[in-house]
Amino acid sequence: MDLTVPEYAYMFGFLQADGHLSQQSRQRGRLTVEISARDIDLLRKFQKLTPYNSSITERTRSTTFAETHRSAIWSLCSLEARVRLNELGLPYGRKSKTISPPHGEFSRRDYLRGVIDADGSVGHTSKGFPFISLTTASTAIGAYLADYAKEITGAERAIKRNARDDIYNVLYTMEVAQHLAAHLYQPGCLALERKRMAADSLATWVRPANMRAAHTRRRWTEHEDRILLELNRAKPAAETLGRTVQSCNLRLWRLRTGQVPMPSDQ
Repeated sequence: MDLTVPEYAYMFGFLQADGHLSQQSRQRGRLTVEISARDIDLLRKFQKLTPYNSSITERTRSTTFAETHRSAIWSLCSLEARVRLNELGLPYGRKSKTISPPHGEFSRRDYLRGVIDADGSVGHTSKGFPFISLTTASTAIGAYLADYAKEITGAERAIKRNARDDIYNVLYTMEVAQHLAAHLYQPGCLALERKRMAADSLATWVRPANMRAAHTRRRWTEHEDRILLELNRAKPAAETLGRTVQSCNLRLWRLRTGQVPMPSDQ
């Protein structure tokens, strides 16, 4: 499992968030991942990526949320595989607060997409606004997403556990959510199909003309756009133009993706 390979980085992120690694006497143990049966295709892809014998089963049971719930379970018993996963940062037993980004180099975008597919949400709010969020009990994972999203979108989030559940809910909405989702869910990437489709749907949202964008009262000029494109980096552009890094990052993304017209050559 080379985590610089996008598929394995994604798979490991998903396993950290939604997998369970158990151990018993005489080096026995098991990795299990249980998800909704509608997502069984993802487990089949994990099975193909794994050079060890494993099995996928289905079961129906009652849950707090539904009278009957059908789930799919992927089970892997190989000692070599379990040792490797544990070395990379998948703990044995309860792990929700102790997991952290993997040791060594890894494909960051794909790893975080795996974490979000397992423990996050992508879609539209009840008012139709795009959002992407992650719910986690791990301080390290919450902080890592916040740092990464700031690097990609310029949006800052101060993570804080909520009082009721003692967990973090890291949330991005509107254009920031569009930008982050487009970055994480690249065409052809390994992902839960329903979340990939949800991420793709965010791109169609356009801010209503009568809705003021937060912190964007100052209109961009073509002169500023030229400087921004010439510098091609949000931080130095922010210092030069007297704007925030978030504003420059978001404007640069909009220019690159064609959401706003490029400045004329004059």
